[in-house]
Amino acid sequence: MERTLFTSDHELFRKSFRQFLDREITPQYTKWREAGTVDREAWQKAGAAGFLCPWLDEQHGGQGGDFLHSVVIMEEMARSSDPGFAIALHSDVIVPYLATFGDDAQKKRWLPGCANGTIITAIAMTEPGTGSDLANVQTTAKRDGDHYVLNGSKTFISNGQLCDLVVVVAKTDNAPGDPHRSISLFVVEAGTPGFVKGKLLDKMGLAAQDTSELFFEDCRIPAENRLGEEGAGFFMLMQKLQQERLVIAIGCQAAAEKVLEDTIRYTQERKAFGKPISKFQNTQFELAKCATEVEVGRAFLDRLVAEHVAGKHLVKECSMAKLWQSEMMGRVADACLQLFGGYGYMLEYPVTRAYMDARVQRIYGGTSEIMKVIIAKQLGL
Repeated sequence: MERTLFTSDHELFRKSFRQFLDREITPQYTKWREAGTVDREAWQKAGAAGFLCPWLDEQHGGQGGDFLHSVVIMEEMARSSDPGFAIALHSDVIVPYLATFGDDAQKKRWLPGCANGTIITAIAMTEPGTGSDLANVQTTAKRDGDHYVLNGSKTFISNGQLCDLVVVVAKTDNAPGDPHRSISLFVVEAGTPGFVKGKLLDKMGLAAQDTSELFFEDCRIPAENRLGEEGAGFFMLMQKLQQERLVIAIGCQAAAEKVLEDTIRYTQERKAFGKPISKFQNTQFELAKCATEVEVGRAFLDRLVAEHVAGKHLVKECSMAKLWQSEMMGRVADACLQLFGGYGYMLEYPVTRAYMDARVQRIYGGTSEIMKVIIAKQLGL
C-alpha cells in the first residue's frame, strides 16, 4: 500500500540518513557487536550531521524538524540489520523528558549536547526487583538542603556504560503512603560521586547496544537536577511512555519488513531438488502469511503515527501497537529463519540476529502482558 505519511522533505532526509548509515555506521557493526558497545565517535558524527533529536528546536541545537523525521531514522536503523545503535532511545524516549519537563536553565545546559552527540543519555527505571511496577521502585532520593541524596540500584539500562547523564526514577518522601505521588525524576551526570556504572551485561541479542547495571551510593546531586515538581515523576512517566511504546512498534515493523524482504530474495536464489525453494508451496504459504501480517501491521501503525503527530491521546492504541508489532516481529523472524534452514542458525546472517533481537521487544518498554492489562483497562474492563 502507498504510504502518505511523509513529505518530500522527509524522503530527502531519509536518503541523506541512509547514505550516512552506509558510510559511517554499517561498516562498524561487526566491531561494535564484538565490543558490546557503539563508539562514542559515532554519536558525535550522528549529531554533527543532524540525526540526533531532529525534532528539537534550533534554539536548543536541533534541526527544527518533527517526529516524522525521527520515524525515518527509526525505520532506516531497523532496516540496517543492527538496531544496537540506540539513537531512538536517546532522541525519542529520553531527551523528550528534558525538553518537556526541564526548566529553561536545564534545557540550555543539556539539550544542545544531546543534539550534537557530546551528551549521551540513559533512563534508569528498572530495578533488580522491580520491572513494570514503577510505583514500587526502591531507589530513594532524600532532600538534604539544596541537594538530594540518591541510594539504590538499577539494571538492564541501555546506554548504561556510555551515558553522560541518566534520568533516574526515585522515590521521594513528599507523599508517604501514596506511591503514585512519591515518585520523582532526577538527572544524574556521569562522574558524580556515588554514581557507579556496573558491569556491561551480556545479552542474547542487541549485541552492539551497551546495557549495564547502575548504582547510586549516597549520590549527592543539586536540587536543580530534579525534573519538574517533586512527586510528579509517575505522571511524567505515564505521559511519555505512550511515545516510547510507539517507538518500539515502529522499529519492530520496519525490522519485520526487512526480514521478509531478505527472506523472499533468499528463497528465490536458494535451490533444492532442482528448483528455487520459493517454488515450493510450503515456502509460498509461509511467506504469504508473513506478508499479510506485515501489511496489516503497517496500515495500523501508519495511521497511529499520524494521529500521534496530531497530538491525540493514544494510550490504548500505542499499547496495542507495542503488543501487536513486537509479537508480529517475533512470528515473522521465526518463520523466516526456518526458511533459511541451517544458515538461519549462523550469526553471519542478518535473519539470525533479527531473530535474537526480536525477543526483547516483547519485554522492554512494558511486557506484552502489561500491554494487555493497559488495553483491558482502557476498554473499561
